[in-house]
Amino acid sequence: MKRILITGAAGFLGSHLSDRFINEGYEVIGMDNLITGDMDNIAHLMPLEKFSFHHHDVSNYVHVAGDLDYILHFASPASPIDYLKMPIQTLKVGSLGTHNLLGLAKAKGARMLIASTSEVYGDPLVNPQPEEYWGNVNPIGPRGVYDEAKRFQEAMTMAYHTYHGLETRIIRIFNTYGPRMRVNDGRALPAFFSQAIENKDITVFGDGSQTRAFCYVDDLVEGIYRLLHSDYSLPVNIGNPDEITILQAAEEVLKIVEGTTSKIIHQGLPKDDPKVRRPDITKAQNLLDWNPTVDRHDGFRRTYEYFKTKLN
Repeated sequence: MKRILITGAAGFLGSHLSDRFINEGYEVIGMDNLITGDMDNIAHLMPLEKFSFHHHDVSNYVHVAGDLDYILHFASPASPIDYLKMPIQTLKVGSLGTHNLLGLAKAKGARMLIASTSEVYGDPLVNPQPEEYWGNVNPIGPRGVYDEAKRFQEAMTMAYHTYHGLETRIIRIFNTYGPRMRVNDGRALPAFFSQAIENKDITVFGDGSQTRAFCYVDDLVEGIYRLLHSDYSLPVNIGNPDEITILQAAEEVLKIVEGTTSKIIHQGLPKDDPKVRRPDITKAQNLLDWNPTVDRHDGFRRTYEYFKTKLN
């Protein structure tokens, strides 16, 4: 039986990945310090023989007994409200945490996949963003703690791959949504759904013309699974290239949430907020035979059903 360590296992993405690898017959070791993760996300896995959980901060030394085949490094605050509140922890998990896990992967002879992000492109000057684009990032702005942690994470991972011959994979994740996102996550879709369900005004930053491309979590997990088992070591974008404006997303949420009395209001645009965001997924299509399959309306509907259960 293959063994895999998943860091950030109690988080939104980590918990879905834990489900997938359990279903694929792996023994899953989940690890999380729970600063943004939630044990409710993995409560259904806790009784399983093939799943174990370690409450641990990977910014400190990481020990896992026995053989290890794979490591997925998904531990990190990922929402602006989180990394603005926890800037040091965000930087540490991307740097020290990545270093600790790369050392573990080297010691165990394990293949390691890191969760990078579209934020490495910053406020991009090209659209869509291909993997070859080096980005437009403000390293000392409020978002820099996350952007630069992920950029450093990629550099450290490639150094281990090049210098030590370690098997590594790098995924650049674009906006992803679905069940198990936190109600108070702070990102656009959780905010819009929560506000609409609770009949509060929906807050759109700026005029709402900035764009995002939303990928449903099941599609993302499939892309991660394929990338892990591929033989490609350079970064790969995984996301849905179906680009819409933030205002359009808010309007679609209003249509889905039954009986809401919410209205859309506008607030000032946060500093360094990206104006456009859309993945070029040519590499994922050609290398992994991957394409997103969940229609946005269907994905929004499933997400709404989840938030209803959390808020009612």
